[in-house]
Amino acid sequence: MTMPVVRSRSPSIYSLDDPFIAAMRPPEIESEAQRMERLAKEQDARQISDLIDENIRAEKERMKKRKAGGEVKLLLLGQAESGKSTLQKQFQLMHAPASLDLERSSWSTVVYLNVIKSLRVILEALENAAPGDTVTDDEAWPQRHANLKLRLSPLVGMESGLASRLSDGGGIAMNGGKGGVLVRRGWQTTLRSGTPPGTSNRINGRNGKPSTATEHDPTARMLSASKDDIKELWGHASVQGLINKRRLRLEDSAEFFLDNIERIATTGYLPSTDDIMRARIQTMGIAEHEFEISLGPKAVKWLLYDVGGARGQRHKWIPYFDDANAIIFLAPISAFDQYLDEDAQTNRIDDSLKLFTQICSNPLLKKVHMVLFLNKTDLLRSKLEAGIQVKRYITSYGNRPNVYDSVAQYFKAHFAQVHRRSNEARRVLYIHMTSVVDTKATQQIIVNVRDSIFRGYLKDAALV
Repeated sequence: MTMPVVRSRSPSIYSLDDPFIAAMRPPEIESEAQRMERLAKEQDARQISDLIDENIRAEKERMKKRKAGGEVKLLLLGQAESGKSTLQKQFQLMHAPASLDLERSSWSTVVYLNVIKSLRVILEALENAAPGDTVTDDEAWPQRHANLKLRLSPLVGMESGLASRLSDGGGIAMNGGKGGVLVRRGWQTTLRSGTPPGTSNRINGRNGKPSTATEHDPTARMLSASKDDIKELWGHASVQGLINKRRLRLEDSAEFFLDNIERIATTGYLPSTDDIMRARIQTMGIAEHEFEISLGPKAVKWLLYDVGGARGQRHKWIPYFDDANAIIFLAPISAFDQYLDEDAQTNRIDDSLKLFTQICSNPLLKKVHMVLFLNKTDLLRSKLEAGIQVKRYITSYGNRPNVYDSVAQYFKAHFAQVHRRSNEARRVLYIHMTSVVDTKATQQIIVNVRDSIFRGYLKDAALV
């Protein structure tokens, strides 16, 4: 007798013995309040799930468009304080100037923070200076210094509050703001939404002159009341002596802002374009910026990624390498006499060379359009003119002339050599000597870089 064959069947999604259905089945006994709470949670879960699904679909569509040549993806890479965010602002000024004007008022907080941080560092350096470091013929200076410190203390005390204001958008104020501030993308919007009443974002003319007063900002009022003390402190021979003797190191923009304190400390101050380019704030993670750039009769979407350059953030770059069209790597060659904040034994030029080596040798980037900005040439010139010897910090430089052309060529040759050693695909390296705070010069370089990237984009898309 033939026995019938019994075939097992996979449970359907509606089967009573499905463990997921069992887990999601409502309890047999629940109060009305419990039922409403459960339904609300289920609604929230569905919304989150739908949002995740939508994000996945959008990302798949974006990947599809990139692979079809519909977008240009440009990465700005380099160590912290190499000029990446400044270059991003130059792209923004050139291709989306209205958005820069919209966020202009937000940058006043960053400028104020930069100024106050510089004042704190100066006062601390004077306090800790060794005998002989602050030699001056002004016998009354010790008492005047004490008075200035006392009068400026309320302004310096505002540093942590400004740092907190900037970090409210999801950033981090380190050591109460004294260790700097890390901000996420969108901090400008957060600040702008909290702009005090009576403050406007409107701009008169191209120079970023203020159209309304900002007297409701307590930091602006305190800065205005303190500007004469700031000018006296900054202009005193003791402070300049500490700088000349390398006993006082300020951020790159400090001299510019303190030299312009009369303008910055006026009532109604609104940052100029130069102020925005020089304002220093450290980005955390990856910030995406979108621009529409014309290519003949059509516009091509550019996605520019400004990444955090501190050592602890560099691992976040890798996911963005896979479909990148181009990279601009920024190396600040003025930093030959500086060391990493994260590692006081590592020279910043050495770190840039090692980082550039990793980028050039990464297999995901073998065919990426590569551009190198040897940046901060203006600061390099200033340091060399001040007599700072490169060979003291870069021993391999030897007895070569301590002049700009020789030093710049030396660094250029070393970075070019790194690229040659890791260039199996025979990729072209485009090298530019830059000072990205110089808007006129940088925008001409951007045009050249943009056009060369477009040529590669068209070639990859098989349009030429």
